Amino acid sequence: MNTEEYVKYDGLGLAALVKAREVTPGELVDLAISQIDKHNPKLNAVIHTMYEQAKMSAKEDFKGPFAGVPMLLKDFSQELKDEPKSGGSKALRNYRAQSDSEYVIRLRKSGFLFLGQTNVPELAITAYTEPVEYGPTRNPWNHDFTPGGSSGGSGAAVASGMVPIAGANDGGGSIRIPAAYCGLFGLKPSRGRTPVGPRFARFLQGAAVEHVLTRSVRDSAAVLDQLKAMEKGAAFTAPPFAGSYLQTMDKSLDKQRKIAFSVKSPIGTHVDPECVEAVKKTVSYLERCGFQVEEVDAPVDGKKIANSFLTMYFAEVSATLASMEIVLGRKASYRDVEPTTYMMGLLGKAITAQDFVLSMREWDIAGYAMEYFHEEYDFYITPATAFPPAKIGEHALKSFEKLALQITGKIGTANPLKKMGIIDQMVEDSLKRVPFTQLANLTGQPAMSVPLHITKEGLPLGVQFMAAMGREDLLLQMAHYLEESDLWENVQNKCML
Repeated sequence: MNTEEYVKYDGLGLAALVKAREVTPGELVDLAISQIDKHNPKLNAVIHTMYEQAKMSAKEDFKGPFAGVPMLLKDFSQELKDEPKSGGSKALRNYRAQSDSEYVIRLRKSGFLFLGQTNVPELAITAYTEPVEYGPTRNPWNHDFTPGGSSGGSGAAVASGMVPIAGANDGGGSIRIPAAYCGLFGLKPSRGRTPVGPRFARFLQGAAVEHVLTRSVRDSAAVLDQLKAMEKGAAFTAPPFAGSYLQTMDKSLDKQRKIAFSVKSPIGTHVDPECVEAVKKTVSYLERCGFQVEEVDAPVDGKKIANSFLTMYFAEVSATLASMEIVLGRKASYRDVEPTTYMMGLLGKAITAQDFVLSMREWDIAGYAMEYFHEEYDFYITPATAFPPAKIGEHALKSFEKLALQITGKIGTANPLKKMGIIDQMVEDSLKRVPFTQLANLTGQPAMSVPLHITKEGLPLGVQFMAAMGREDLLLQMAHYLEESDLWENVQNKCML
């Protein structure tokens, strides 16, 4: 097998070749390494390699549906014992994982060979991947643009053909945004469906879940089958699903199922015409296929959702900075992390327990509202993002913002910036590009980005589908249905592989 043949297969396709003895795991590892060495100098998707470990593992006799298939792990929460786990931060560059995460344990049993770790923004806090410590990851479709974040390194790795599958997690859109920007399939499972331990029992208070980025729907479904068993000690458990997602994916989709869609930003900000077109083109296709589709807004207060999401996020960043004392042997200072990270930590430190509880109650209100909504509508469609991919460096802080944040770090409070309105502006700037994805994280329901549109600049754009809590089966059936459409095929035909 050569590299041209290698990149044409998805994970299950490669596993079938291994099982048929048409290729060995060692040969697949060598092909993946050659692809990483070829593309990574330009893309900066992989920040840590484990080539020798993968080559040794490839000699072992192991089983599983993905036996012999190379993959990459995300450098955030997907821990492999004794390997680096920096989370994109200078402060944690020398940290080594103390144990395997449950996610890694289950994927190893599935037969995957781990080749390395992918780039993330510092502490995985932004929707683009440009950490100061490791530098920006670039989009394989056009190197001037971002692949999104926080699973941007994984998105770039899969889209460029380094591996067919890469680890990802999603606490506010971090699977769906890179999928949307890289022309990939990205499913965020229901809360509690996939393992988050043992370091977490409630990953971002239940907003974040683990899964993968893939080129095919069936790879995502098959990985979900391997991850979905109940996890001891986890704070949340998803509604039970006894069957196989891979088998369910192939079931015909009932066209009597109702679909709602909206192209309005839930926080009232602008939505780029390309993103609107992506949804309306999808809706038109589904209507022609016989589905009932209505334009309906979700029954939630988008601004309250955004505020409650940010309240949790700032508090989590603050807690992470506080926990760095264990690794650093001292309290983390503004010199240890990027200015924006430290500012978020200061904002989190100022949040009261009352504010935090009230924000969590908003999650519950939204969760019930969406469950009632899905009693009438099986699917809810929105743009995955409000804008196409930004250019590398477009999100960089302006000089006056850098100065203001440095001053904030030195004095140890964000109050001056709050009074000047700088923080509010930075928050709006960060969410206006990606206002659609956070809802599913707060309600816990599954959501996916499906590659159905190419912009005039030749960049992919995903369309988001949401379903009721626990209904990944419906999303996978819809994704597989669309995978056979001209919309998906058009993206694949223009794929950079």
